[in-house]
Amino acid sequence: MKVTLKNIGKKYEGREDFTIRNIDLDIESHDFCVILGPSGCGKSTLLRMVAGLNSITEGELLFNGRLMNKVASKDRDIAMVFQSYALYPHMTVYDNMAFSLAMRKTSKKTIHDRVTEAAKVLQIEDYLYSKPSDISGGQRQRVALGRAMVRKPAVFLMDEPLSNLDAKLREHMRIELVKLHKQLETTSIYVTHDQTEAMTMATKIVLLDKGVVQQVGKPDEFYDRPNNLFVAQFIGSPTMNVIEGKFINGQFESLSGEVKFEPLDEEKNRFVDYANKNITIGIRSERFEIKDKLEKGCFTGKIEVVENLGKEKVLYVKLKDSKEIVMTMPGYLSFSEGEEKIFKFDPKAVHYFDTETGLRI
Repeated sequence: MKVTLKNIGKKYEGREDFTIRNIDLDIESHDFCVILGPSGCGKSTLLRMVAGLNSITEGELLFNGRLMNKVASKDRDIAMVFQSYALYPHMTVYDNMAFSLAMRKTSKKTIHDRVTEAAKVLQIEDYLYSKPSDISGGQRQRVALGRAMVRKPAVFLMDEPLSNLDAKLREHMRIELVKLHKQLETTSIYVTHDQTEAMTMATKIVLLDKGVVQQVGKPDEFYDRPNNLFVAQFIGSPTMNVIEGKFINGQFESLSGEVKFEPLDEEKNRFVDYANKNITIGIRSERFEIKDKLEKGCFTGKIEVVENLGKEKVLYVKLKDSKEIVMTMPGYLSFSEGEEKIFKFDPKAVHYFDTETGLRI
């Protein structure tokens, strides 16, 4: 199933502004599309519009070219998994998974075949006759997934289904969902505020902010070529370091004058129109290195905090102008809080943005 959104917008009654507006998006058949963004950005609203749970104020929603704006949710060939498991506590796992099929008066043999098939895929065969209260959170989430699977929908919709799980279980379920998607080959639309889920699971990410699409693409495009400062700082942990400055006499100089470097020759033509204008550069935390002595492009900073994560150490480095830079270094290196070091970054690793508009240069 291909899902197409054309100029989709949503405005709630009694509000002046649109919650979502001008959403144009193609979700191809078999895509695992993750709608990502901070709380209140409109991602769940958008999902509920696809599901038919929220009305569409403007624009068109198409399934394989068929207009779905006025089609009832039950007739859209979709299945939805919610943040809460929404299981019936008095029913067994089997009955929970079979419920929607039973309501459609599907034959008992078909119900049994589909429930047992889904239970096998989800590895919950041993719990089919248990009550939801007798199984773990991860198993309940699998039951919720199974309940959606048995309908064999054309489109899977998932609204932050892992947010109620602990960190270790979330990591495990991320892998399971990716495997499940590949096995079922169904178009999936998944909503989350967790960038790790988006980066590890998606074939396509849609990043929203304040109801507006900021970027659409593959996960590595968001990390390597962010469209704007919002994308650059939302994707990546630690967040991307940003430094404001100007191009003066062919080199970048931070507003404090502490950080100076010369861009690569092939990039200088990009900044002809930015001579003496404010621009912002971005550098990922892993693109810094330590130097023994000051040389061109180096700067000094005091290490204020060291976070030891085992395989790596995260350094919070304060510059003389009180600007804080976050760097990640290999875990085998030793650092002391309060010591000063000389740092440098590779000009190839720098991202450039227009300070006024926030857009990538």
